[in-house]
Amino acid sequence: MPRPSSRRTIPRTALARLPRRPRRRFGAAEPPAELAVKRSLKAAALRDCGRRCVYCATPLERETATLDHVYPRAHGGTDVPGNLVASCVRCNRLKGDLLPQEFFLRFPWAGLNFMRYARAVHRALKRNARRAVSLACAA
Repeated sequence: MPRPSSRRTIPRTALARLPRRPRRRFGAAEPPAELAVKRSLKAAALRDCGRRCVYCATPLERETATLDHVYPRAHGGTDVPGNLVASCVRCNRLKGDLLPQEFFLRFPWAGLNFMRYARAVHRALKRNARRAVSLACAA
């Protein structure tokens, strides 16, 4: 014989329903305010990097450039201009979510170009790039 439950059951009709927040589907258009902010950050990053990829130094157009977080968002990086640089799609995928030190140790040429073309990044990031490139060249 089943044991009586000590929990009270509440009829579903008595529960208040909270309004659902609409989900943004992947590939859906961004709201105009967010899009304007992203465009202005991209334009500023292109201007600060001399319209070149900061890792491979290839010339970039506004349509082909991507914004890269030097210190990745996956590791706690933010969307501040000192952490954003312009890069080509190939280099952005190559870097992925690697920390700057790891990336520059694997690809010292990217660190050399980073020190040359990334003018508006935080100086600590440039200092770390210099260290990683010197370690990679010494090994």
